[in-house]
Amino acid sequence: MDINNKARIHWACRRGMRELDISIMPFFEHEYDTLSDEDKTVFIRLLECDDPDLFNWLMNHGKPANADFQRMVQLIQTRNRERGPVAI
Repeated sequence: MDINNKARIHWACRRGMRELDISIMPFFEHEYDTLSDEDKTVFIRLLECDDPDLFNWLMNHGKPANADFQRMVQLIQTRNRERGPVAI
């Protein structure tokens, strides 16, 4: 997926679990444009993971084996926490 195709990335951010939507969508909407191209690529690759894995990682029920994914999950959690709750 092209890092500049925001419509397609936005669609990929929509998940089947509300908990994931609450974590991933605000991060994409508020932070994606500030990421480096490398981090945008990692974020897109993270979106290709299965929902149960994403849920576990974002809810701190485990860590991804991939170091880039670990860093991105931490970034999502940190930025979401700093920004505070947002309505979806």
